[in-house]
Amino acid sequence: MPYQLDSIDPRTTAVIVVDMQNDFVADGAPLQSRQATDMMPRLARTLNTCRERGIRVIYTSHVHRSDGCDMGRYGDLYPPIASRAALIDGTAGVDIHPGLAPAAGEHVIKKHRYSGFFATDMDLILREWGITTVAITGTTTENCCHATARDAMFHNYRVAFLSDATGTFDYPDLGYGALTAAQVHQATLAILAFSTAHVMTCEEFLQRAAAR
Repeated sequence: MPYQLDSIDPRTTAVIVVDMQNDFVADGAPLQSRQATDMMPRLARTLNTCRERGIRVIYTSHVHRSDGCDMGRYGDLYPPIASRAALIDGTAGVDIHPGLAPAAGEHVIKKHRYSGFFATDMDLILREWGITTVAITGTTTENCCHATARDAMFHNYRVAFLSDATGTFDYPDLGYGALTAAQVHQATLAILAFSTAHVMTCEEFLQRAAAR
């Protein structure tokens, strides 16, 4: 059976907030994930409770340099990135949305790929803090959140994946049928629950992470 996190120690737990940037969640953003926009108030409340309980919060921001030197295949996959309309370092679009602004002293890790662990110092920071469990939140469920959860598991962290604090967007038909955001989200949760993480709601997470 997939592993379960029956109890979560706030002292050794961190919440990773993945890519809740203006370019992904602001109304009318070039890469907007409507599900992620809609769940922001719930995530904000959850983060505030986590801070009160001593659970660390760390953010990621997906950015690329304007000269394209770190874009890799993203310029081929996403027209707004190729045209420099989104996710360009130093622009307001890569800032964390004001509704989820980091608290004083909280770090924002810049990343250039889906995973928050790939070519970043995320693991270094978490280990310095003594973290053994991470909770994944943010956008998008199936790409950056999924990849970050997988890499966290590969690094031997226990992973909680918050089902109602992650979100994505509708997928067009590229030859295999269109999918709604809800369908993409649900399929990813099912996969993660079997192979990678304990998928749970924000309320379930906070119940398991009661202050000690």
